[in-house]
Amino acid sequence: MNPDRPVERAGLLYERAVFGGDVGALAVAERELDAVEADLSLARGRIVHALFLEESVEEPRELALFERAATLYGKLGDVRGEGESLFWVGVYHQVVGHDEGTAIPFLQRSLELAGRAGDTLTMSYALRHLGIPAHAAGRLDEARGRLEESVRMRREIGFMAGFAANMVGLIYIAAAEGRRDDALALAVEAAEIAEASDAGAIARQVEEARAQL
Repeated sequence: MNPDRPVERAGLLYERAVFGGDVGALAVAERELDAVEADLSLARGRIVHALFLEESVEEPRELALFERAATLYGKLGDVRGEGESLFWVGVYHQVVGHDEGTAIPFLQRSLELAGRAGDTLTMSYALRHLGIPAHAAGRLDEARGRLEESVRMRREIGFMAGFAANMVGLIYIAAAEGRRDDALALAVEAAEIAEASDAGAIARQVEEARAQL
């Protein structure tokens, strides 16, 4: 038995409680297993969401997985994990449920918690997805501001595939603002970054955006 593996460690803590009389070991085991379950729920939920993006078939357990992760991280006092999980709850409502009204508060709360935790990556995601409803509503200055801040963060942490993904949004915003030359320049840069990052799916999105200019 490897005591460094959480599930096996829970077995050791169980034995300490049952055979050794250390009842406090049970609370430790519960907390460690909650952390494992939270990580697993979040990871599994992301996989389910990726399958939805590929197949456009809703999987009912997706939301439950993200909500469970958020609940457990909140119980553990893990601000970073809770913020990331709430982001995915928001994405579920936005992308799968097409319900911006429900999604936005979760995205805003995610941005707040991620900021407190110093989680720049989750902040960049939340900003991106808060820019989407602003763009759809014609609030182009707000949408561009959200995306540009997300781009800055992604460049800062070296998340270049995500950087290119955000630039697709900026291409469409520039086009909507009548800045065709800027849109074309963004498309060239985004294509180069996507290719360098081996982000084929993003490269195809860039080409689709450029074809509409």
